[in-house]
Amino acid sequence: MKRFNVTGLCVPHKHYMVDISDKLAKIEDLIDKECYFTINRARQFGKTTTLAALERILNDQYVVASISFEGLGNESFSSAAVFINEFLELMREALQFSSAEDGYGEEWVNKNVITFSQLSRHIALMCKDKKVVLMIDEVDKASNNQVFLDFLSVLRKKFLARENGKDYTFHSVVLAGVYDIKNIKLKMMLDGKHIPANVENKVYNSPWNIAVNFRVDMSFNPNEIASMLAAYEDDHHTGMCTESISEEIYTFTSGYPFLVSRICQCIDEELNRNWTIAGVQSAVKTLINEKNTLFDDLSKNLENNEKLYRLIYDVLIVGEQRLYSAGNPTVDLASMYGIIKESNRNVIISNKVYEIIICDYFISKDEETNRQITGVLQHDVVRDGIFDMELCLSKFAEYYAEIFNEHDVKFLERHGRLLFLSYLKPLINGQGFYHIESEFTDLRRMDLVVDFGRQQFIIELKVWRGKQYLAEAYEQLCAYLDSKNIDKGYLITFDIRKKSNRTRKSEWVEVSGKSIFDVMV
Repeated sequence: MKRFNVTGLCVPHKHYMVDISDKLAKIEDLIDKECYFTINRARQFGKTTTLAALERILNDQYVVASISFEGLGNESFSSAAVFINEFLELMREALQFSSAEDGYGEEWVNKNVITFSQLSRHIALMCKDKKVVLMIDEVDKASNNQVFLDFLSVLRKKFLARENGKDYTFHSVVLAGVYDIKNIKLKMMLDGKHIPANVENKVYNSPWNIAVNFRVDMSFNPNEIASMLAAYEDDHHTGMCTESISEEIYTFTSGYPFLVSRICQCIDEELNRNWTIAGVQSAVKTLINEKNTLFDDLSKNLENNEKLYRLIYDVLIVGEQRLYSAGNPTVDLASMYGIIKESNRNVIISNKVYEIIICDYFISKDEETNRQITGVLQHDVVRDGIFDMELCLSKFAEYYAEIFNEHDVKFLERHGRLLFLSYLKPLINGQGFYHIESEFTDLRRMDLVVDFGRQQFIIELKVWRGKQYLAEAYEQLCAYLDSKNIDKGYLITFDIRKKSNRTRKSEWVEVSGKSIFDVMV
């Protein structure tokens, strides 16, 4: 019986898989055109599974050598001779499972080939009468090695000579990894390694500038997610609405492959196959409370890079708009890690699950928000499983008034929203979760969606910017409530003016047919 898989390679006859035939067709077109390119995506984004699927469909018309640098230690790159021997052995092993005739793989191994010039001639000999496609997975394991850069230089030189009709080489080369070859210098800096002058020159004169841009969207869209659910439904007949479930999964994951599969796995194996909207939300709650390597890497990357930390904090919590500008090292890094994406030319967090995980991380890291919050416990605001958001916000207003003083203005203007999230989290923890609609967050407003059991609350948080923005806040909140088909909403305004001008209030108001609990703290 098939199952959902979140570890390692996904195999069609063992695992439920998304139909990625459209993506594969686009990649195959690049190979048909003899392109060299790199597939760079964040961890657990389906790169290895995609290469395996690609190998299966290419074997009919190409000789595919699919190798991986996973497990190769530094000694494999200690010299040209050692690397070349490793590479030829990997070719031999890979070609055993290709469409090439018996013995072809063995012909690749030649102990007399110990220099790159000899390797170049050997590749020409082996590729002269065959269309050989070379695919290298986990290529960034080697991207900070001089020997590997020399190898890429050989491929580049042969590619250019072939285009001029003066050499034979691989029909197409596909490199897959987290880091782009163009980001070798960045990876070295992050690894804390010294960059020799000869390597730095190769970074700026990239040996991989022959590669075409890889523009295939590797995330799963709702229709693709539905294809996996349809296959599952054919086996289990749960009666699920595959369309609505796939849309809900996409809402939280934006199609991040690991997150999609983990939510499905959770529903199937841990939630008694509750294939409903509520079931998806329960799976999200389970997911955000577990430890896994993806979330560990996310926290580690934020922890180890102050500029990255500041960028994500400013975008998600403060609401600063940042242009999604290619060439900005921090933006490029955040994108490469899969933390952000582009929306209307601005930086936003890539999916709602990441929004939740990152908010929790910021709460745990910020000492100011870890001060003891007294007087409010979960049982104060939860009765018979019903969350009293009005009481929750009223209590927050009291708490905020206690900690506010004239010297806190700058801090509260920038971190007040995090104070509220820190206050809210333990009150909903275990039974609910929240996420920030980062696409709509800016310096003036933040939209927060809180799910608690079957209840959903829409809260808009604003920093005081003058009376003229109050009507705008009501209008924005009402429009968002309409989009969620909800009649009741909540507005918190952080009034950071001097004490003599400051307003405090908590009251219900009726606006455009909506009931809004308006809290000014």
